[in-house]
Amino acid sequence: MIRFNKKAQQEISQFVESIHYRDFSRYFDVGRAPGELKELRKGFNDINNTFKLISREKETQYHYLQKILELVDTGIVSYEQETGEVIWINESFKNLLNIPYLKTIQSLAKREPAFYNDIINIKPGDNKLVTITRNQQQIKILVNISIYKIEEKTYKLLAFQNVSEALDETESKAWQKLLNIMTHEIMNSVAPISSLAETLKNRLQNPQIANSVAPAELEDLELGIDTIKRRSEGLLKFTESYRNLNKITQLDLEPVLVCNLLENINSLMLPTLEKKQIELDIIIKDLTLAVDIDINLVEQVLINLLINAVEAVKDNNQPRIVLSAEAQNNKILIKVSDNGTGMSTELIDKIFIPFFSTRKTGSGIGLSLCKQIMLLHKGNIQVQSTEGKGSVFIMQFS
Repeated sequence: MIRFNKKAQQEISQFVESIHYRDFSRYFDVGRAPGELKELRKGFNDINNTFKLISREKETQYHYLQKILELVDTGIVSYEQETGEVIWINESFKNLLNIPYLKTIQSLAKREPAFYNDIINIKPGDNKLVTITRNQQQIKILVNISIYKIEEKTYKLLAFQNVSEALDETESKAWQKLLNIMTHEIMNSVAPISSLAETLKNRLQNPQIANSVAPAELEDLELGIDTIKRRSEGLLKFTESYRNLNKITQLDLEPVLVCNLLENINSLMLPTLEKKQIELDIIIKDLTLAVDIDINLVEQVLINLLINAVEAVKDNNQPRIVLSAEAQNNKILIKVSDNGTGMSTELIDKIFIPFFSTRKTGSGIGLSLCKQIMLLHKGNIQVQSTEGKGSVFIMQFS
């Protein structure tokens, strides 16, 4: 009995030691064990096998979760709240902020001080929309923060989602709905006024009315009615032009070489550019670059951007416009650059809004239409500009 107890204690000690060091690979030989220890060893082996199965399942789940988090578009960072030590970041976060490595969350302050201050003050469970600049382009990021505890330590989990494209699409749809309502109401209200003015003018030609009114008064009446008719017709024409923003709903897509697209635009704009003595350069390194586009609509966008660029450089002693194209991050970028007057930050935020124009004779429809065309192509259009140095409009195709 004493020998059995000692042997059993040794077996239990060895088993406890393997559990302590999480060594579940050990096997207790049941076949060679004394009869009274066979069940004990069998029980140890069953427990080890169960732990090994649980460990494999957890490891599989861990790798599965890691793979999912690496594939999602949302940037994710986890760090210890007290020390700021970063526990884990995924590739989406690295690509979003162009940061290959992050040891502590505080080190983000050196790279992006304003961005760091924004996210560090967000309360757990809240969302905040912040803006960062990447490659001279503004990106809107929705930040969400959660808190969790493991072994008495508190950790923060930050999720960063690029919502620029989604916001642009939502904004575009909102403007379309507004324009539909406004154009409908204006057309319904103004059309009868124009028709009534025409009727009144015809009645003034009636001899009975014409002879009963003094010539000076008749002339004033005709002038007033002509003014009402002319302005109402002008308003109708103006309103009709805004309907163009909502007419484009489908695309006639075809593969087009970017070099051919830019050459066609050059041919179309050449007479205007030569007349105004403006230099136009075309820069494209890869002549095989191709995009699936509705060529008529994209040409309309490029022509509009070039007309704006011509206006911007008109006071420059050496006016220059550059058309360029390149592939970047699996996307094709077409850029229209100029060395014109440039724009302020406040102006940049408004130029794609319908009705807004920087020119006295502008309708504010051009850039709004350009943006809608690019959104229909599942792309986008952005602008980089510095006052006094020029602007760059970037058309981005997925």
